Amino acid sequence: MPLEPVSLTWLTLAALALAVVAFLVSLAAWRRAGRLPSGLTKSAKRPRSMIRSGSGALTTGQTTAQIEALRADAATALRHVAVVRYDAFGDMGGHLSWSLALLDDGGDGVVLTSIHGRSDSRTYAKNVAAWSASQQLSPEEIEAIGFARTTAA
Repeated sequence: MPLEPVSLTWLTLAALALAVVAFLVSLAAWRRAGRLPSGLTKSAKRPRSMIRSGSGALTTGQTTAQIEALRADAATALRHVAVVRYDAFGDMGGHLSWSLALLDDGGDGVVLTSIHGRSDSRTYAKNVAAWSASQQLSPEEIEAIGFARTTAA
């Protein structure tokens, strides 16, 4: 069951507020422990004494290479996720059946489907490549892939 846009907005704002509070609490704890220079709490700029130099510092080229490696890793991560819940049979209620799409940026991944009946449940897994599958997909599986394509975690 997807969240309403208004609910998602409030949930995002609440998470952001919680993150800010957690950051401020940790900043105060570090300051009390004496591990954080006092100049850092007053200004966003780092004092010269905190700038790393020597062999421990990364060059711009090394940092760029690390960023590119992280981008390549993120492209193969299952970031496109969507769930569609539905009633597989007309006499069953409660949206107990579902299709879950787990896909990467290229549309490769898997669609998992669980169909709930009165006496049993069946679970299916279908491979997805480039946003489509070699096996026949149900309308709910196609819908899950469509939702996953428009969202990225």
